[in-house]
Amino acid sequence: MCKKHSTSLFISCLLLAACGGSDQQPASHPTTGTALQILTGIGLQPLQNSQSPGNDPVDNSQSGNTSNLDQRLAVLVQQHGLTGNPATGLNLPSVNDPITQLGMKLFYSKSLGGEKDSACVTCHHPSLGGADQLSLGIGVEAVEPDLLGPGRRHISGKFTVPRNAPTTFNSALYRKSLFWDSRVSQLDGGIRTPESSWAVPDQTAGDSLLEAQARFPITSAEEMRTHRFEADGTNSHVREHLAARIGGYDGGYNAQAELATNNWLPEFQRAFGSSQTAENLISYDNIAVALASYEASQLFIDNPWNRYVAGDQGAITVQAKQGALLFFTDKNNGGGHCSSCHSGDLFSDEQNHLVAFPQTGPGKGDGVSGDDDFGLERETGNRGDRYRFRTPSLLNISMTAPYGHTGAYETLEQVISHYSEIEDVLTFFDDSNWCKTIVTDSSAPCSSRFANARTNTSNALEEIGNQTIGEENIENINLNADQIAQIAAFLETLTDPCTRSRECLAPWIADPAADPDGHQLNGTDQFGNRL
Repeated sequence: MCKKHSTSLFISCLLLAACGGSDQQPASHPTTGTALQILTGIGLQPLQNSQSPGNDPVDNSQSGNTSNLDQRLAVLVQQHGLTGNPATGLNLPSVNDPITQLGMKLFYSKSLGGEKDSACVTCHHPSLGGADQLSLGIGVEAVEPDLLGPGRRHISGKFTVPRNAPTTFNSALYRKSLFWDSRVSQLDGGIRTPESSWAVPDQTAGDSLLEAQARFPITSAEEMRTHRFEADGTNSHVREHLAARIGGYDGGYNAQAELATNNWLPEFQRAFGSSQTAENLISYDNIAVALASYEASQLFIDNPWNRYVAGDQGAITVQAKQGALLFFTDKNNGGGHCSSCHSGDLFSDEQNHLVAFPQTGPGKGDGVSGDDDFGLERETGNRGDRYRFRTPSLLNISMTAPYGHTGAYETLEQVISHYSEIEDVLTFFDDSNWCKTIVTDSSAPCSSRFANARTNTSNALEEIGNQTIGEENIENINLNADQIAQIAAFLETLTDPCTRSRECLAPWIADPAADPDGHQLNGTDQFGNRL
């Protein structure tokens, strides 16, 4: 749902390990029919008497026969090169691999947080769609450190993390970049990170995007480090100190006594098949390898749309088929133009685009007020990259609300409506309660808490109008209410039913009884239920 050109979009096909912890790879599992049952159970029914605008080439009104819809979608699937397999060519680890199991324990460990009050899973829990279901995350210094998702609050009553937490689900499918601003990017000669100049490989990044990504949340004062831990140290000092803490050795940081209980060494020896000492084996490089293996194992791509592409024409509803037709058809032919950016089997071109979503929250220190976020420009230094953010995948999109780089939109319909009439984005702020999804203990109105949000968003909107002739400008799609509902119904079909089931997700959730040091984060929701 983005720009002016039309590229391809894609769907997911490989089958996830059966909901019981099988260690076989997803591609080896047969289709079970569970996805269609769950899809029907959440109420996706065909839309009656829906019509596209007059003389619109995408006339998908119902006639009691869906064969025409199926035929037209078959053509679009072929045109867009959709294979139903976004993991083609990738050899992804099983959740039961020893190194993945180590990575899961590390992912859930608050010992990787500077003050031991935050873990990777704080913002990326499987039961919360691989994210946290918050507009903007609350990392360190939460009122209740083990309360995850809605209800989590910072002790200050304010937001401190400036961007929405992306899901870790299917993160191994990205081949070009990670993070909203693509600050970890794949280059021909290696991987670029914030610790190297733009387009220059970081020689310490590791062998994959996920390994490189795993090096940074622990260095963020708002996410995991805090402002006190290694306050005067570099990112390298933070990593070395945490590795020494996990390893139970001095490391120059007197870290050997920071964990009263420490059974990490046998975990590392088992995972890496090594008898090395902690000083030699437990480095942050190896921690990043394990974390990356756990994240890469989170492959959730067995969804109804994937089954439809594979030939099961009953896998999705008529309403969803109408939405798919709009999604894959460009604006000039009466479509929604969505696949121009959400392309291929990943449903992302992995490029950075200017779409002027509402800029809310504390920002990244940009602009006159300091609460703006310039996006890709912060990495490239190129003024033309201002307000550009990476296109997220739409796989499992129904599980990853709220949406946008600041999590401003709560529903898929709101997101689709944004693209329908972009110049109306500022009406988002007309509701005095627009920031109700932002976690805060303050009773002050949105206008005073985030006084510059409208201005910052207006600047992004103006930036779209300032783009030079020939640039691929985003355009209004002018969809009606029925069409918005149809596209939303299609997007619902991109969700793997496993992501809705605690039982199915169980292999990716750490066992409380297998805690190496007593600092495992066994998250609960706001009602005290274990996630």
